[in-house]
Amino acid sequence: MTATRPHVLVLGGGAGGTMTANALRRRIDADVTVIDKNRTHSYQPAYYLIPFGYMDLDEQQRDTRELLHDDVRFVRDEVLGVDPDERTVSGRDGTYEYDVLVSAVGNDLRPDAVPGMVEGWNQTDSVYPFYHASAARALGDAVDEFDGGRFLVTVPDTPIKCGGAPLKLTMLMEEYLGERGVREDAEVVMAKPGSEVFGTGPKAPYQEKIEEIWNDRDITFVPDFTVSEVDYESQTVHSAEGDALEYDLYAPVPPQYGHEFVVENSPLTDGGEYVSVDDNTLQHETYPAVFALGDNADVPTSRTASAARKQSHVVVDNVERYLDDRSPAPDYDGYTACPILVEKGKAMIAEFDYESPVSAPVVSRLNWILDVNVIPSLYWNVWMRGYDPVP
Repeated sequence: MTATRPHVLVLGGGAGGTMTANALRRRIDADVTVIDKNRTHSYQPAYYLIPFGYMDLDEQQRDTRELLHDDVRFVRDEVLGVDPDERTVSGRDGTYEYDVLVSAVGNDLRPDAVPGMVEGWNQTDSVYPFYHASAARALGDAVDEFDGGRFLVTVPDTPIKCGGAPLKLTMLMEEYLGERGVREDAEVVMAKPGSEVFGTGPKAPYQEKIEEIWNDRDITFVPDFTVSEVDYESQTVHSAEGDALEYDLYAPVPPQYGHEFVVENSPLTDGGEYVSVDDNTLQHETYPAVFALGDNADVPTSRTASAARKQSHVVVDNVERYLDDRSPAPDYDGYTACPILVEKGKAMIAEFDYESPVSAPVVSRLNWILDVNVIPSLYWNVWMRGYDPVP
């Protein structure tokens, strides 16, 4: 390109893209453009709180253009492909050149990948894939009307954003049933592939605490259950392992994959589902002008907004280093945080990096206040604006 100032193109106006674009605008002398096909930015951690009235969806949505600084250009377009050799991005409405590309497009929710899941959602009042905003809202009426039977949550065998969300929904539902006086008539069940409800390694202390809580509250965990089909007419979920679980109310986490325009129409994923970047620098391993963060970065950590926040600092630093012809700094250590809400008014903060846990598995009221009352305000008014005093 021949522009006097470099052009940084950010794909995605979600958490990672918005905070990074605003921070780049402040840090470097460059033109910054954000492309997204949607103009509504949602605070996705609200989705498991909406059904119980702990948050209101309408209060947790903003116009993407209004979140971005005036000097950041916003283009509403659907990305169709990326050519990193030519340094161009193809959209439905045009082609966009760049000097540096930051991919923050998140992942693609695919309930249609499971036979019967979409049909159950559309044709019955018992299936609610709550990672979709509309399903989370509709689930609120369903939990109020649920007066007994099996409440089932399932987790797919793909990486998912906020791996703690299905656990939180499960525990909040169990308590909510008690508040409504129907807990003795209900069974609360969560099923997922693998043997652990949360995880091992750096997640082990939080795993042990969750197991203790679930044993005390008679919440059932079904391991080694990979959803293969939803028979919505008989209200039964079948697994690839040959098992089946009946349900009266079903809240599945839908399978999640890389977006087609990245996986099929770019070389950035190196044959996988997500953009191949160095685990510590977040720079692409083949195309140094490309960086990725958030749910679409192929790094071995949990996909949460807190991870994207930490990654954003590293991406901004390394974009600046790249434009200055300096080596990237390997500063991302895999940090992520996941507030685990165990009941109304009490939560545990699971913090860990690539190697080890960061915080103790302590359940407290303060953690609930932090997650429900403090963090959303920080999210909208500080982090999304590109201000973050804690790197």
